[in-house]
Amino acid sequence: MKPRRCLRRPACSNWRRMTRMAQEYEVFLGCAIPSRFNNYEASMRVIADELDIELLDFDGASCCGTVVLKSIDELSWLSMSGRNIALAEKRGHDIVTPCNGCFGSLKDCDHVLHDNESERKKVNKILSEVGLEYEGEARIRHFVEVLYDLKDEIADRIVNPLDGLKIAFHPGCHLIRPSTVAGFDDPELPRKVDELLELTGARSIPWNLKLRCCGSPLLISSEEVATEILKEKMSNAIESGANCIVTNCPACHTQFDVQVLGLEDEDGNSLELPALFVTQVLGVAMGIDSSKLGFELNRVQLDPIADILGL
Repeated sequence: MKPRRCLRRPACSNWRRMTRMAQEYEVFLGCAIPSRFNNYEASMRVIADELDIELLDFDGASCCGTVVLKSIDELSWLSMSGRNIALAEKRGHDIVTPCNGCFGSLKDCDHVLHDNESERKKVNKILSEVGLEYEGEARIRHFVEVLYDLKDEIADRIVNPLDGLKIAFHPGCHLIRPSTVAGFDDPELPRKVDELLELTGARSIPWNLKLRCCGSPLLISSEEVATEILKEKMSNAIESGANCIVTNCPACHTQFDVQVLGLEDEDGNSLELPALFVTQVLGVAMGIDSSKLGFELNRVQLDPIADILGL
């Protein structure tokens, strides 16, 4: 990947350094989190507050564009994602999102528009009609990236060790792939979020299907296939000794905490495991009041790990 550079503001390096120091971001929630996963948003916001990460509401956000639209009409996808990026740029802010799909879409769009002058000109012609311009200045970050930068501070704040919690961590596809765009972790052997989770005293177990897609994108076209993929993942997580499954992606969480309800293997054994967001695990270990972490909104019963979490 080409070295990152500003396209218009030669003096923006000082401005960006100041932004990083302030830990201030516009938070891009996407579509699924505000409508279906208030527990993820609540736990993210309370952790951000504890760690002095200022999350500014994203005024004027639309759908990120999604990788689904990219496969149908790439210019429309670039324009939708590019508009969101341009809005934050115009206000002088970087973007953080807790959604893997939004992260993948915005990051990929930024990658294309930054390096492809022809596509940038097409998109900026469209954006000019609404008074916007993509300039290539705003950084796009996933919330777990920001947390990883603060891992030493998080370690100092652990007051409720989660000994006995055996986590099957599922990073999701768009957090780490394509690696030349995501740029966060090793796409073949990711460990950064596992390191965060293990700060709590929990153990992130090795499991063979950790990197396999959860099947969520196929819910649009074939729920049957998506369910078979989910069955294989859950069976492997249980066989590997996990007592919960954790993710940082709302779409993947749909599989693990909604689609899994009532799911059984061929012998009639339940394939349900308590499903948590990364932010809920970190929050309870940091001693944050569990009523602020949204556990009551998790669909799969948390009884098997309630004592460990102190619920």
